[in-house]
Amino acid sequence: MYSTFHISEAECASCTNKTLKNLGTLQGVFGAEIDRIIGKIDVSHTDEISREQILEALKKEGYEIIEPDSEVDYDEPSIWGCAL
Repeated sequence: MYSTFHISEAECASCTNKTLKNLGTLQGVFGAEIDRIIGKIDVSHTDEISREQILEALKKEGYEIIEPDSEVDYDEPSIWGCAL
């Protein structure tokens, strides 16, 4: 199974790599992909871990999750990233 999370901001490539590594340490998660352009995280997982547990892990990483029914204008210019 997989879960999709829409995020308000994504970090730079090195920050997203850290997030992917940390998600990979969760028991039951066997893959994840972050699309910084459209603000989406797809997590492939078994039923050993719930969507809520993954959500909590993402919040600990600093992501703000947007509910799918909330209104977000994805056509805004991107301001994502961080200074190294």
